[in-house]
Amino acid sequence: MPTESPLELVQRGAQEVVTGEDLRSLLEREPKPKAYVGYEPSGYVHIGSGVIMAEKIKDLVAAGFEFTFLLADWHAMINNKLGGDLEAIRTCGKYFEDAFRALGVPDSVGFAFADDLVSGSDYWANVVRVAKNASVARIKRALTIMGRKEEDADLDASMLIYPAMQVADIHFLDLDLALGGMDQRHAHMLYRDLAPRLGWKQVVALHTPLLVGLKGSGRMDAIEAKMSKSKPETAILVHDPPEEIGRKVEKAFCPAKDTEDNFVTEVARLILLPKGPLTVERPAKYGGDVVFHGFEELSKAYRAGDLHPKDLKAAVSRALADRLAPVRDYFERKPENLDALKGILAA
Repeated sequence: MPTESPLELVQRGAQEVVTGEDLRSLLEREPKPKAYVGYEPSGYVHIGSGVIMAEKIKDLVAAGFEFTFLLADWHAMINNKLGGDLEAIRTCGKYFEDAFRALGVPDSVGFAFADDLVSGSDYWANVVRVAKNASVARIKRALTIMGRKEEDADLDASMLIYPAMQVADIHFLDLDLALGGMDQRHAHMLYRDLAPRLGWKQVVALHTPLLVGLKGSGRMDAIEAKMSKSKPETAILVHDPPEEIGRKVEKAFCPAKDTEDNFVTEVARLILLPKGPLTVERPAKYGGDVVFHGFEELSKAYRAGDLHPKDLKAAVSRALADRLAPVRDYFERKPENLDALKGILAA
């Protein structure tokens, strides 16, 4: 099997690269480029934020990147996550590191709290520089990175600091590539717009797709409809037991002959099929077992009515439970941080 090039590894599974030309240039000139992803530690890790992002981090490390995982504790406090309690947020951050290590993020990836950045001598000066070069309207447009609406800043002015902090984070870490879901696009584009004015180096923005929630998206915006760690009822958690995965998938949005915003087919597309074939077990009278090697093949059969939602749900439940078995094993061995978070969320 041919080895994938660094360019192929970076682009694999991504929804957007800004820009492809910048990425090619970066890989040609930098032997060890720097990349990061930032997460608010604010709840349980679900398969959308966990599995999809962990796979992309592993791709970047394999492509030769030095990678930092930023646990954005100050950002979560501004966003009122876990009641704005920094101690609780940092406990959640320790759990986040456990979850991503369990998902296979290699030891070479460094985890850091935003608190390590904000204590730097130039950090807040850079936040001010960003704010001085951006209009209030431009900053407000970026509030979707917090899962907020523009008008939310009218009640809490600290929210206007958040996008400027995220831009300053990228500069402070001296990054070459910023990774995030499509919901982080506004922040990355804000950096790219302001970097020439500030005399900062340009970064590549790499965005992964968002997994819809268990109920699908309907008419909602894709960012609004995504699976959310702060809404566990909309999500399958990376450490859910097999029976819980089965229960959630059974109730998930999965309309017959339709793959648009279909949670079950999206799990197959984004999480299961990229790692190998998906076997659907069926009685002989319903066509017998069938193996799908790619999403195009599965989608064609499903849209034609040759694959029943119930059969697909059963197959996805089994495959997902198997895929997450190492995560459950990890937390059985090291339950301390998960248990601490459970205590915080139950309070």
